[in-house]
Amino acid sequence: MVAICSGIRAAYASSCPVASAANLFLWASSSARAPTFLRRRVSRRPKAMASAHPSQGLPSGMDPSMVDEYASQSKLLQEFVKIPSIGKAWVFTSKDENASRAMVSVSQSDLLANKKRSFLLNTHISKSSSKSVSFQWSPFPVEMSGVSAVVPSPSGKKLLLVRNAEDDDSPTKLEIWGPCQLENEIHVARSVHGSLYADGWFEGISWNQEETLIAYVAEEPPQPKPEFNDSGYKKEGSSQKDFRSWKGQGDIEDSWGETYSNKRIPALFVANISSGEVRALKGIPRSLSAGQVIWAPSSSYSLVFVAWSDDNGFQETPRKLGIKYCYNRPCALYAAADPFKEEADKPSTDSNKGDTAALVKLTADLSSAFFPRFSPDGKYLVFISAKSAVDSGAHNATNSMHKIDWPTDGKLEGSLSVSDVVPTVMSPQDGCFPGMYCSGLLRFPWLSDGRTMILSSAWGSKEVILSINVASGEVSRVSPQDSDYSWNVLALDNNNILAVSSSLVTLPQMYYGFEDSHTDKPCQWDWQEISSPFPKPSDKVSSLLADHKFSVIKIPVSNPSDKLPDGAKLPFEAIFVSGKDSASSPTIVVLHGGPHSVYPSSYSRSLAFLYAQGYNLLVVNYRGSLGFGEEALQSLPGNIGSQDVNDVLTALDFVKKRGLIDASRVAVVGGSHGGFLTTHLIGQAPETFVAAAARNPVCNLQLMVGTTDIPDWCFLEVYGKEGKNCFTESPLADTLTQFYQKSPISHISKVKTPTLFLLGAKDLRVPVSNGLQYARALKERGVDTKIIVFPEDIHGLDKFVQT
Repeated sequence: MVAICSGIRAAYASSCPVASAANLFLWASSSARAPTFLRRRVSRRPKAMASAHPSQGLPSGMDPSMVDEYASQSKLLQEFVKIPSIGKAWVFTSKDENASRAMVSVSQSDLLANKKRSFLLNTHISKSSSKSVSFQWSPFPVEMSGVSAVVPSPSGKKLLLVRNAEDDDSPTKLEIWGPCQLENEIHVARSVHGSLYADGWFEGISWNQEETLIAYVAEEPPQPKPEFNDSGYKKEGSSQKDFRSWKGQGDIEDSWGETYSNKRIPALFVANISSGEVRALKGIPRSLSAGQVIWAPSSSYSLVFVAWSDDNGFQETPRKLGIKYCYNRPCALYAAADPFKEEADKPSTDSNKGDTAALVKLTADLSSAFFPRFSPDGKYLVFISAKSAVDSGAHNATNSMHKIDWPTDGKLEGSLSVSDVVPTVMSPQDGCFPGMYCSGLLRFPWLSDGRTMILSSAWGSKEVILSINVASGEVSRVSPQDSDYSWNVLALDNNNILAVSSSLVTLPQMYYGFEDSHTDKPCQWDWQEISSPFPKPSDKVSSLLADHKFSVIKIPVSNPSDKLPDGAKLPFEAIFVSGKDSASSPTIVVLHGGPHSVYPSSYSRSLAFLYAQGYNLLVVNYRGSLGFGEEALQSLPGNIGSQDVNDVLTALDFVKKRGLIDASRVAVVGGSHGGFLTTHLIGQAPETFVAAAARNPVCNLQLMVGTTDIPDWCFLEVYGKEGKNCFTESPLADTLTQFYQKSPISHISKVKTPTLFLLGAKDLRVPVSNGLQYARALKERGVDTKIIVFPEDIHGLDKFVQT
């Protein structure tokens, strides 16, 4: 059972970036004690024969009748887990316009080993004049064991593999591969820099156009600090191994919080792939954390990058705050010279003396700028902005797109012209573009006209592919208009698109898109399904998927206040997944965290595993979610614990009144803010839910504000926009009282729902004390409660999942 539970935990904790709420109920149905108070109330399946197994050797709280059921669950789980997941893709063109080649990264979870394995698949793409395409896949994938990042050069003739050091004594390795051989292996000592930032906000690895240099972001080298032993101060040059030294070295340094607490400041470096020499980009103050570096067109300033300031925009609290999932941290674009350029070629400024490079801040008038991309002709520098998030204080919000007219002579003198490309959408018209919600851009996102950018974005409860003309600002939906499936762009092949599409009941499938030039309708695309290199899932999994359907339901707002802006009165959405007999099946309400995120209609193996066992799913994207316009999103701050709770209950009533579910068998699960909602719901609607599960839930804001890595979040979500102005590290008693009143713990006396808690002991976002206090209070009141604490886990409960 230990192996089964470990595998279940690994597979589900890694299923989505914000840690899918579905893994909570999976644990509820798999923990030793949970069936006695959860599955009895929710499940409609009979128990296995109790006489089949002896009771000796079973964990406390488990009876023999559960063993057969767990064995069946484990086998089904393994069937879902072994289905490969599609990651990134790269397409390389050739002189023959009808032929190209592609490389696709694929991952597969190893259930028993509790980790992911990553692979690369290669394929040749052949196109015909009739707009048909065929993919000839290589027969076997290549495993990328121990590889932190894979970055092909622009031409596709070289490949960079990054192998980050596994310990403090090992170097970071940069492997440069050619068509048939390893061309160079650069070992970078820890004294030069630490591990590369291969993912997350600071990730940035970029080849120059000549494919001779690679710019990247890595941890700065360790800073010298005093060390002491039993004889006093430790002399410089002495090995720590020679002394019984005190390891609490020096003053505390702020970190960027969750997932970054053990990381040093991100800094910029450039490697010469021929000589193997690595140089740091000097002149960036340690108060700036660099990331997302790219090469500029021929210019005195060869590098453009993003930098986040330590002060986070709070003058009274100038320190780093948590940045994971937080787009509200101020950032700007900067330009700097390539450190390999001769000293004479560097711009002559007062700041360029000795070993210091000149920095130019490119976006001084914007509070946010990231994901920079140069147009192919070098005329525009296009970027995304989360200024709505920074200015309001919400951790995420509707994005905007902007561009800088890059000077033709490369001289960055005077003020640069920054103009809007796509503004923030406040209140979208029915069925129209709801605004940009962009979590990433392709390294080369351009069609051949050099003006059209292709990207993925949330659109309500779906993910869609958009085309944006950066010259005119025109936005068009490229993925099918009439589909509730989610679509994501993987790569571009000249003017064609390699994409992946899926739904909650359909496995991911790759498609190849051609723009239809034989129609009067603008931006009409034809999509051809690509032959899959993956084996078909088992007959059992295929049958279970085929037996289910999903629909995106528009839920009218219940009794909207006249004070709400128009956008906040528009319907929100819920995704309903059901089998053939939904009206008599138990239902699980699934709630995303954030609260400013969204649960899309794309395939989720955690949710698939749940509905495959006979549950309906009601996935609620309450107001405040991404994808519905800025007014709807900003209506939630200041109203948490009431507006979002009411939206969930309204969605549940909607499906109840239509006879879609059995109202007597409903459970609720959620993580983080989804856990906040879960614990609010079992307090405010104590007769509604027969079971609940919460992962690292926000239960007591009064307790959380002094321990979390994002205390500003507490102020913003409780007070709304005013919260940004009144944020302080020493809240007054009245403020703490308000925090308590907005918290689930204020309703704890009414709770009677059996509840499972899943808590990460090293969670910096919602520290373990929050869930523990609430769970222990439930136990004190006699409510059936199960607590599982993972000693090495953080907020997402994914400590042991290796990617």
